[in-house]
Amino acid sequence: MTLILFNKPFGVLPQFTDGEGRATLADYISVPGVYPAGRLDRDSEGLLLLTDNGRQQSRISDPKFKMPKTYWVQVERIPDFEAIDALRRGVTLKDGKTRPAEVKRMDAPAALWPRDPPVRVRKTVEDCWISITITEGRNRQVRRMTAAVGHPTLRLIRSRVGDWSLDGLANGDWRHSEDPKKAPKS
Repeated sequence: MTLILFNKPFGVLPQFTDGEGRATLADYISVPGVYPAGRLDRDSEGLLLLTDNGRQQSRISDPKFKMPKTYWVQVERIPDFEAIDALRRGVTLKDGKTRPAEVKRMDAPAALWPRDPPVRVRKTVEDCWISITITEGRNRQVRRMTAAVGHPTLRLIRSRVGDWSLDGLANGDWRHSEDPKKAPKS
């Protein structure tokens, strides 16, 4: 069984082909027979897992398994207690209420790489980083959650999926990994 951890750059499609000439996984990964386990939008960055095993792909991506996914999120303005608490309890979106999430304010990630293009900066509007861990995976869920509490997402980086993390993985790089149930915990 093959499992690849990839630190997906901004602007890369989470698939191997594209008829429009945009950057895809094929521009970074040449391992045959692997497919993404879950999605990470083109305008999101960070940890994307790829595997050649359908059961593992399902265990990682299917919401029924409730595998936690942690995101570092740069948002507009500084969220107050009410906004953070609403995210923790679950936010009502057009497709229903989200499951409760683990949410906390954080400093900007220590090993943060520059984004191309850079996040827009507004001199009159502060921004803030928060960490959000969810156990479902609706389309653009984290972005919709932060917008619902009045703090649009400026930058979104997935830092962890289950026991796998971005630790030691530069933007645009990938490495093979073992199943975390067999590998030592980090």
